[in-house]
Amino acid sequence: MYDLTNSEIFDLTLVVGTYLVALGLYKKTKISLLHPLITSILVIILVLNALDIPYESFRRGSHLIHFLLGPSVVALGYVLFEQIKYLKGNVVSILTSVFVGAIVGIVSVIIIGKVMGADDALIATLQPKSVTTPIAMGIAEKSGGIPSLTAVIVVAVGIFGSIVGPFVMKALGIESHIAKGLALGASSHGVGTAAAIQIGAIEGALSGLAIGLMGIMTAVLVPVISALIGIFS
Repeated sequence: MYDLTNSEIFDLTLVVGTYLVALGLYKKTKISLLHPLITSILVIILVLNALDIPYESFRRGSHLIHFLLGPSVVALGYVLFEQIKYLKGNVVSILTSVFVGAIVGIVSVIIIGKVMGADDALIATLQPKSVTTPIAMGIAEKSGGIPSLTAVIVVAVGIFGSIVGPFVMKALGIESHIAKGLALGASSHGVGTAAAIQIGAIEGALSGLAIGLMGIMTAVLVPVISALIGIFS
């Protein structure tokens, strides 16, 4: 069976087909737990296990999906360019919002981790939870964390934020397009940006900007904050 499925066409069809079906199911049911990313991951894992397909082979076969991640980031830049007028006059507030968000995200992980008795490796693994996966894995590796576990946590945080975020903002009465976009991008990275784009073009553009800013600021702040806490603890 493995020989019959050891092809790039099969891998690509599995990924795209599973996601499209999951997306259709989610749109029809509106059930949060049936988020297409969750459903797709679970179905693909089940298929790979059932057909005894090694993950390494599947990853090589689905390289086209990985390749398209680059152009998708560039596309976010174009969306941001289209909404450039909303950046003028809001540069300081945007930078301040993301900066504060990065600090709160890092410090909250450290405090909660220490209170619950987590070791340094686990705390380092969790610190970049709100940063897009490639950057988060690099930060975790440099700070003594477990990159592979960080990747899983980042995806989980993204899904959770994209589902819960819009409800929280609605409950708090947040109407600002800029605030919504920054909140989803800074807390839920790529998955949150997908949710932001569904809300509106402005939200999607600002969410894409927040991904980049959050990555840069977190990469700079993690070692600084960790060092300061180490000095005063």
